Amino acid sequence: MDSDDIQTVAVLGAGNMGHGIAEVAAMAGYEVALRDIDEELVQEGYDQIEWSLEKLAENDQITEEEAEASLARIDPVVEVEAAVGDADVVIEAVPEKMAIKKDVYGEVEAHAPDRALIVTNTSSLSITELSEVTERPEQFCGMHFFNPPVRMQLVEVISGAHTAEETLTTVEGLAEEFGKTPVRVRKDSPGFIVNRVLVPLMNEACWIVEDGDATMEEVDSTVKYDVGLPMGAFELGDQVGNDVTYHVLEYMHETLGEAYAPCPLLERVVEEERYGKKSGEGFYDYEDGEGARIPSDAGSEAVRERLLATMANEVGTLVGGDVAPARDVDEAVMLGAGFPEGPAKMADDYGLDALVETLEALRERKDAVRYDVSEGLREHAEVGGFYGPDDDEGGVEFESIRLEYPAEMVAHVVVDRPHRMNTVTMELLDELEAAVDACERDDGVRAILLTGAGEKAFSGGVDVQSMAGSANHLDGMAASRRGQEVFARLEESDLPVVAGVDGYCLGGGMELATAADLRIASERSEFGQPELDLGLIPGWGGTQRLRHIVGEGRAKEIILTAERFDPETMAEYGFVNEVVDADDLEERALELAADLAAGPPVATGFVKRAMVRGRDDTDAGLEIEAQAFGHAVGTEDLTEGITAFMNDENPEFEGK
Repeated sequence: MDSDDIQTVAVLGAGNMGHGIAEVAAMAGYEVALRDIDEELVQEGYDQIEWSLEKLAENDQITEEEAEASLARIDPVVEVEAAVGDADVVIEAVPEKMAIKKDVYGEVEAHAPDRALIVTNTSSLSITELSEVTERPEQFCGMHFFNPPVRMQLVEVISGAHTAEETLTTVEGLAEEFGKTPVRVRKDSPGFIVNRVLVPLMNEACWIVEDGDATMEEVDSTVKYDVGLPMGAFELGDQVGNDVTYHVLEYMHETLGEAYAPCPLLERVVEEERYGKKSGEGFYDYEDGEGARIPSDAGSEAVRERLLATMANEVGTLVGGDVAPARDVDEAVMLGAGFPEGPAKMADDYGLDALVETLEALRERKDAVRYDVSEGLREHAEVGGFYGPDDDEGGVEFESIRLEYPAEMVAHVVVDRPHRMNTVTMELLDELEAAVDACERDDGVRAILLTGAGEKAFSGGVDVQSMAGSANHLDGMAASRRGQEVFARLEESDLPVVAGVDGYCLGGGMELATAADLRIASERSEFGQPELDLGLIPGWGGTQRLRHIVGEGRAKEIILTAERFDPETMAEYGFVNEVVDADDLEERALELAADLAAGPPVATGFVKRAMVRGRDDTDAGLEIEAQAFGHAVGTEDLTEGITAFMNDENPEFEGK
């Protein structure tokens, strides 16, 4: 079974996570059975969904008709057989206790069809152990949503030891149909990705205070204003629930060893039932006090280094243990925890050698095993970082592209297959991804210019000959997802991207240009999405990105007619920003890229993130905007910008 075959979804558990997942599934068009152990609990969950859908409609995020249709797809039930008897996918979202979850699977096995996939929404428990209770461990995996599911973009898709690749691919496809971003956790490891980084960070914050090395206010000031995270560590603990953090740590301690022992400070807070906002008091007092009032100027470099070292050590464990590559770790933590940058990128920027030394010094001074340097961190420190050696091309030998530096702070990525109309192969996708990585690692690069070699084409689309072997369904899906992934890396890069289009810009080539931020075209250019004439559809994001630029009506016109369009028409549609003579194209495109490169890099990156995340979820985009605005207020770039404005000068931003 693949994701296209899924029509019915059963959600077991109608609590906060369960009813949120049911709402997401219903909004995506699936028939949903929402089940809990008694009528009152089920009805409470159903009522919460109705309230949430009404709010979304009131805020014009969906229409009233869509809200009513979504609610009509949800059937609240109590009997397990009624919930799972015709389910294609069963999503278990009962309380985070191994014994409770295992009990549920016995009932599921008795009534679910043989075809049904079973997934568990767990934040840390062993997928392998849970799957072995069932008679279909190969059809079992983790699907960890983040709270609240309606707003949070990330879904961790976790493999157990017995999970079939087909199951993971199908569940990733389902997550995408839900409008979420799946990140695969390749091995069953406690805490998976986000909690594996975040929970030890919060525990280490407690140890810093417990050891008397800094105050709680100093730690939270460092985390929020120096490291740049959305909340202070103690503020975050109060937000998610200190009891939740403690229980995750207990499980990690039990399964991973002494390095994950909960700090006594956290234990005392939980014993005193100071769970955080939900109980009125946690590390901060929300009833009789002022809550989390964090000073902006009380940060400590020693605290920053210690926390970065803790995160880097966990990233090293994840990457070294093949749980996830650094890029996936960063994407998951940014989406799931709201980090402005991923922990691997933060660690690389700080310097892995320095963080290894920090851990070694702490190990000697504190005599605590949690500071033992992971093999993964040590190995990546030796090669220059989690993202590879610090060289221009990331250790990759390019054959299908060129990476040049024609102007200060601008990297020029050239699709270099003029003999094949610069058509795109799977190998070229790999090289393009490596080039973007190299540009992002290079502190001297602040903008990317993207062009095609020769005078005939920016890119004529996919190289059909190279794709000829991808004739079956699964290979085709894999090729589509790979292109989507690489073009998303380009679109979501903090660096502004200018596409200089000369000649044909068709099919996958137009999808590549669509992933850029701005497009300059020569007057001899020609645009189009001709896939329907071949019996295909745009498969590298064209059905989604194009409508955000030109509107749904124009996007349908371009895709459904499969016609060719001149640059003047595409400028009228809003796709092309400027049309110039062919002889002037590269100069003008480079000039624009240089102008963008001269802007404030921190603020520019935040603008791109907020706009991308806010496309389908305005609240998520506004939240990133607010966090980014708060971060930008404390930057040296702001001071430079204001000073230059007051003196009628051009600012010289340094990204600080």
